[in-house]
Amino acid sequence: MTPSQLWARLFLPFAAGYFLSYLYRTANAVIGPVLAGELSLQDNALGLLTSTYFLAFGAAQLPLGMLLDRFGPRRVEASLLLVAGAGAAVFAIAGSLSGLAIGRAMIGLGVSACLMGSFKAFSQWFPAERQASLAGWVMASGGLGALAAAKPLEFALGFAGWREIMLGLAVITVGVAGILWRSVPDKPAPAAVGGFREQLDGLRSIFASSHFWRFAPMGFWLTGGFMAVQGLWASRWMAVAEQLAPAQIAARLTWMSLAMLGGFLFMGFFATRLVHWGIPLIHLYRLAMATAIGAFAVICWQPAFAGDWLWPVLAACFSLSNIAYSLVAQAFSPHVSGRANTALNVWIFAGAFGLQWGMGGLVDGLQTAGWDTAAAYRATFIGLLGCQLLALLWLLRPGYRR
Repeated sequence: MTPSQLWARLFLPFAAGYFLSYLYRTANAVIGPVLAGELSLQDNALGLLTSTYFLAFGAAQLPLGMLLDRFGPRRVEASLLLVAGAGAAVFAIAGSLSGLAIGRAMIGLGVSACLMGSFKAFSQWFPAERQASLAGWVMASGGLGALAAAKPLEFALGFAGWREIMLGLAVITVGVAGILWRSVPDKPAPAAVGGFREQLDGLRSIFASSHFWRFAPMGFWLTGGFMAVQGLWASRWMAVAEQLAPAQIAARLTWMSLAMLGGFLFMGFFATRLVHWGIPLIHLYRLAMATAIGAFAVICWQPAFAGDWLWPVLAACFSLSNIAYSLVAQAFSPHVSGRANTALNVWIFAGAFGLQWGMGGLVDGLQTAGWDTAAAYRATFIGLLGCQLLALLWLLRPGYRR
């Protein structure tokens, strides 16, 4: 196929899938307060409900890596998106917390292949020097999904209920699954993929690698932590600690999504060029993560200081945290690339689930102990900040090899 055919038949369908994945991931930041009011949910229950997406998503990653390496991204992602569409329908018609949690978990499972499937497809069809830029472009589609889940979603709630919106998303998701199944080309798996035992051996080699464990804590605490905050607790922090109105919160979430989109576009335009210019991506990754932690520290200690621009700075730096996928995968052979990326994703989504739920539980516990709400949120955010700083020091320790 020509490059334009590859772009239309391979890149665009995967980009549409990742758009939906990120929209589902962050939608509860806007829908969550409506659900909490309608069902009388406390912060702990709302955090658990929202984080079931991350639990199902993370639990799917290790078997997902083996499935992608064996059966290819077209079959795996298209099939799972049907599960996501069914989950959105279940969420839309649910009348209880348990029903909402089941639907949210089905969505998380269903979109679990959207990013990893695209990475696998790109590794099959495009040269190695284009991988980082292609990752940036597909993540830009995720940034558009996050953008759609902010101000546009709040605007849509003024014309339709959240149940109708979720049913509409269910229909769209099934449509994208059909496009993936019919449009994306297949490439036969190499003989090196082997059987189940050989695939497990490849997975064990990844978890035995010191290179992998250098990046895993940052995936858990910083990437997973930001996903937990962006998906739910950022909006609660802005309402409680900064006393912002819902319209102001939605506007700030929109700016955060735009900043993320800008970071992803930067990677799409410049990642390959940076490599050609002799600038190691590890340097950009370290700088972005240090800046993110610095911005989050100021947000925690001085929430009223320049919050309108520090939150977007944090979001832009988070978008560059996805460089870690390329940095981890470069240490392993191409036929285990699906497993290498999903192994890192396990830690990222374990962090997103555990921290999103745990932060809500800690806030509720501190309030029960007599803390006021703003102080409870501040202490919780500072605890996350401390763990992120330790993970950064672990990454920066001497001994990294290109």
